[in-house]
Amino acid sequence: MASALALIDGWERPRAAAVLVGGEIVEDRGDVDEPLPWASVTKLATALATHAAIATGRVALDDPAGPPGSTVRHLLAHASGLAFDQPVVRAAPGTRRIYSNAGYEVLADVVATAVDEPFAAWLHRAVLAPLGMDRTELAGSPAADMIGPLADLVGLAGELQRPWVVPSATAMGAVAFPGLGGLLPGLGYQASNDWGLGAEVRDSKAPHWTGGSNAPSTFGHFGAAGGFVWVDPVAGVACACLTARPFGPWARSAWPILADAVLAAHRR
Repeated sequence: MASALALIDGWERPRAAAVLVGGEIVEDRGDVDEPLPWASVTKLATALATHAAIATGRVALDDPAGPPGSTVRHLLAHASGLAFDQPVVRAAPGTRRIYSNAGYEVLADVVATAVDEPFAAWLHRAVLAPLGMDRTELAGSPAADMIGPLADLVGLAGELQRPWVVPSATAMGAVAFPGLGGLLPGLGYQASNDWGLGAEVRDSKAPHWTGGSNAPSTFGHFGAAGGFVWVDPVAGVACACLTARPFGPWARSAWPILADAVLAAHRR
């Protein structure tokens, strides 16, 4: 059987991708050991670190965080009302889906205060180290500045598919504040821009960066640096990818084709 991941062979180097079933890698291809920027895929790791803090009892989803009326739950789900790139309130909490780097930076500060250590240190201790992601580091913003190889990113993808370090990671793909409209970066306004507690949920969005055969419950994240992680719980398949080519028309075309090929080859 031809490899579904052979589709990446024509992509600009460096690039790498992997497929996981049941939390285990079944196929990988490309420059898996090349450290590459994750951009907003970083938010998946930051959300996992937040859920790890919740599991210790030092943070709760309904703790006040961010602007008045907002909570940790709102920040995780991009429903706090904060603007994209600065802590300025654009809407009342829970009324719009405003994708917010600033919100994730506030979230990381809340977690760091609660666990009484720098967020990067907590992220490493609670998430990266247990998952064996030793070559990945947070080099700046907890919203967008992780750097690491695909060989590490698959650890995060496997945790999302079959959690064992942070059991509440399953909540990352459960829709929070359903039905809120908002802009899906790079893909336009969505009347129902569903998001979970840390991951974007595919639902019926169109256009989308996953495939036409992905289940509506598919969840994950992509980044402006040209990488992504998605988990399709119906098919039992996950896919992770990193590239050095910024997200753009090429990705909007190539990523759904890759997703459909991966699902056709590996679904249950």
